[in-house]
Amino acid sequence: MSRYLSSRFASLEEYVPGEQPQDLHYIKLNTNESPYPPAPGVVKAVTQNEIDRLRLYSDPDCRALREALAAQYGVSSANIICGNGSDEMLSFLFIAFCDAQTGVSYPDISYGFYSVFADINRIAAQEVPLRGDLSICADDYCGLDRTIVIANPNALPGLCLSAADIERIVQSNPNNVVVIDEAYVDFGGESVVPLTKKYDNLLVVQTFSKSRSLAGGRLGYAIGSEGLIADLNKIRNS
Repeated sequence: MSRYLSSRFASLEEYVPGEQPQDLHYIKLNTNESPYPPAPGVVKAVTQNEIDRLRLYSDPDCRALREALAAQYGVSSANIICGNGSDEMLSFLFIAFCDAQTGVSYPDISYGFYSVFADINRIAAQEVPLRGDLSICADDYCGLDRTIVIANPNALPGLCLSAADIERIVQSNPNNVVVIDEAYVDFGGESVVPLTKKYDNLLVVQTFSKSRSLAGGRLGYAIGSEGLIADLNKIRNS
């Protein structure tokens, strides 16, 4: 640490990513990378034409990807924002929906970046203990009057909340944003993307890095009401 670093950040505890061996002889379980290549259709799509386009700036609005995702999920492209992995989406939402008046709550055993985002933005964080069996108790998140972030399935325990439990949390916090991080939803649990059509305070974050075998592509996205997506775009474009 240099003497030039702002005192605001002197006490930060950084997120430490998994080790990245350079010889590529390993399947690294600690970063949950897929041992399988992307689907053949993905490989076919990466043509010489696409390589030629690397000299050009990409579309900052990711219109083609948003339209494809919108068709898949049955929502409008205005309900989707894309970014550099789901981590960027999470970073934006901590900035957009938390402040000195609105703190954040998340499980005490979960994705380690949540606490980093809270610390770097100086947000009052409430880490909610898991139950003895390492599951999340939905009742603990009802009526908190805070921004809520829950990984479902939860990392690290891998246990899921039901869609009904998540809906109950959303309903009981009508004045706050509830974020469901579905990085691992394809491995278990039920996506609550359909509930984003019903509740304007629900935001669902997903990634291409896990089940879709595209961790190196750094692609993530969030789905929510047009208002929430507009808020995130304001942060992203500022």
